[in-house]
Amino acid sequence: MSAPAMGTTRTAHSDASHKKKKGPGGLATAYLVIYNVVMTAGWLVIAVGLGRAYLARGSYHGLYYSIEKPLKFFQTAALLEILHCAAGIVPSSVVLTGFQVLSRVFLTWAVTHSVREVQSEDSVLLFVAAWTITEIIRYSFYTFSLLNHLPYLIKWARYTFFIVLYPMGVTGELLTIYAALPVVQKTGLYSITLPNKYNFSFDYHTFLILTMISYIPLFPQLYFHMLRQRKKVLGHVEEYSKVE
Repeated sequence: MSAPAMGTTRTAHSDASHKKKKGPGGLATAYLVIYNVVMTAGWLVIAVGLGRAYLARGSYHGLYYSIEKPLKFFQTAALLEILHCAAGIVPSSVVLTGFQVLSRVFLTWAVTHSVREVQSEDSVLLFVAAWTITEIIRYSFYTFSLLNHLPYLIKWARYTFFIVLYPMGVTGELLTIYAALPVVQKTGLYSITLPNKYNFSFDYHTFLILTMISYIPLFPQLYFHMLRQRKKVLGHVEEYSKVE
């Protein structure tokens, strides 16, 4: 599942791990700060691109084309986060991070890029907008955390915006995959039919359907997990505010 809040889950796991494990060394910290600053800037470029294209066209239809290249670049660049986990400079699970990053890369390249007919669908803008806001907050959160100067507003946004952005992103992703199904079925995209020398077959259309079905058990588990994380991180602050 490649929803925006999957990124939220990834960082929530990291946040908890930071409390238990020693942080990265000086050189690794400097590298991570640069990485997160660049990624924050990249997603800001995408946000500005969407805004400018909307103002120029006066419509939100087809805005994907205005940010297609930076979206592909910065979403694919997130593959480095798997290496960060493998190298031990970020205390997150390689498997969990890999699953979350690869699912987004899959949606970016194997669905939206490969099935050009869906690029004009409003559902694409739905998940792109959700990803963009999520990533700006997430990478800003990481940057300030590494600098040991985390503003409460960013912390609050980090553990609050997912309440809307996660369902929004999931809806966009599911509708985009659904829109791709007829095209994939008609063209046989990425499918392998028998007979062949490897005696192996693969139906990409069925794979996409199974991908959509997988959202059913995963979405509520991850969503409620993040709600628990929010209560754990922000709960005591909100309770204190009520007392005041």
